[in-house]
Amino acid sequence: MSVIESTSTSTATAAPASQERFTISEVAALTGLSAHTLRWYERIGLMPHVDRTHTGQRRFTRRDLDWLAFVGKLRLTGMAVADMVRYAELVREGSHTHDQRRAILEGTRDDVVARIAELQDALAVLDRKIDHYGTICGGTTS
Repeated sequence: MSVIESTSTSTATAAPASQERFTISEVAALTGLSAHTLRWYERIGLMPHVDRTHTGQRRFTRRDLDWLAFVGKLRLTGMAVADMVRYAELVREGSHTHDQRRAILEGTRDDVVARIAELQDALAVLDRKIDHYGTICGGTTS
């Protein structure tokens, strides 16, 4: 299984259905990532090999767009870049790494759950303060 096959997102559907190859500037526009970031992802091993034209211009595929969407989700979780690169390396190594990949994702999930709990606690504090000010200012509570 390739790096891309291990993901399932809908970002690629935002690209024109008739187009199968994308330049770095098109991918930057579709993903919101800069060309510099895309080149860096490739350089550090976070992106799989990106095909190039005979002139050396990168040509990304829909599968690359799917992978970038997945990486974006991992970034939102707060996963360290080193862990994302390690995950990508494991995917490229093949199916015998499923347990290791799962462990990385489970650890990240645990971190996300803990952060959600912290944010819910912070939200509750904000709601109490807003209600307090609503009461003393003569307004309505939330």
